[in-house]
Amino acid sequence: MKVQIDLIRARLRAPFVSARGSLTDRPLVLVGVEDEDGFIGLGEAAPLADYHGVNVEDVLESLGACRDILAGAPPGAARQDVLSEWRRVAVVPAVAAIDMALWDLEGRRAGEPVWRLIGASAAEAVEVNQTIAEADRAGAAAQAGAARVAGFRCVKAKVGLGDDAGRLAAVRAAAGPEVAIRLDANGAWSVEEAIATLRVLAPVGIELCEEPVHGLEQTRSVSSAVPEVGIALDETASGAGALEDRVCRAVCLKIVACGGITGLLDATFRARAAGYEVYLASTLDGPLGIAAALHAAAVIRPDHPCGLATLGLFAGREDPLPPHGGRISVPSGAGLGAGLEAWYRRG
Repeated sequence: MKVQIDLIRARLRAPFVSARGSLTDRPLVLVGVEDEDGFIGLGEAAPLADYHGVNVEDVLESLGACRDILAGAPPGAARQDVLSEWRRVAVVPAVAAIDMALWDLEGRRAGEPVWRLIGASAAEAVEVNQTIAEADRAGAAAQAGAARVAGFRCVKAKVGLGDDAGRLAAVRAAAGPEVAIRLDANGAWSVEEAIATLRVLAPVGIELCEEPVHGLEQTRSVSSAVPEVGIALDETASGAGALEDRVCRAVCLKIVACGGITGLLDATFRARAAGYEVYLASTLDGPLGIAAALHAAAVIRPDHPCGLATLGLFAGREDPLPPHGGRISVPSGAGLGAGLEAWYRRG
């Protein structure tokens, strides 16, 4: 089995600002896996050092080791068995890329979409939220108003940036009373800061606040102290024991952090068993990562709108999975879907 690895840098339309800093371009690693019959499956590694604890160089090193393992595997060998040892030592974004590629390959060989291979009986369009990328009041209000007109029922705004109260008041005024507002703090606050800030922000009407603090016990403390605001794990969801004992209302799961479709389904099963509500999101993934999450959503059936409408944030690349009326359709075709690779060759 052959493995092709390509590093892509995709520019963003404007700086993407969060409490962790500003991002202007996105490194993505495109992976192609070709079997002995010439079928090719595609996957993507989308590492962000601040989120995943590893960088692109770490991912490329892991994928290089995987290429050697697959190249030495005998024809017809069980691929999952061949990779089992590598998966235990590889960095998670690399595991996600190979997992996606193997599912895509299996779907292309069978002529079936991945959602059917993983056990879904149908693949309905997935409800998504619109990301408010602007950090100032006027820009955030304009984006919120546009999201309402476009049919989104939920918008997500970064907080921990300064002027949170004024910006969110502007977002609420523009979005109207029917649109849910989700917050993402990226762990910007201490427990005391989170409690005080969320009490101030609660009157605007908050659907959920993702990752107000880092850590399970810290999250439990905030969730207990501010019951009027639903709290969701995000980055902390990848920590040991995070999905075994419910510490707040919900958990945001991501294809990269979970190690691909296989890991995402397993994480969902464990999270639901613990009592969490579950929804999906991306960390500015490319279309293969978004497509993988959409296929998985056919089985998962998320409890909240998903943060997957992010491809429109990239410059010079047409969105192959655009939202319509606040929903994104699962891509058609075998495997993860037809025509997704072209996006990586533009820009």
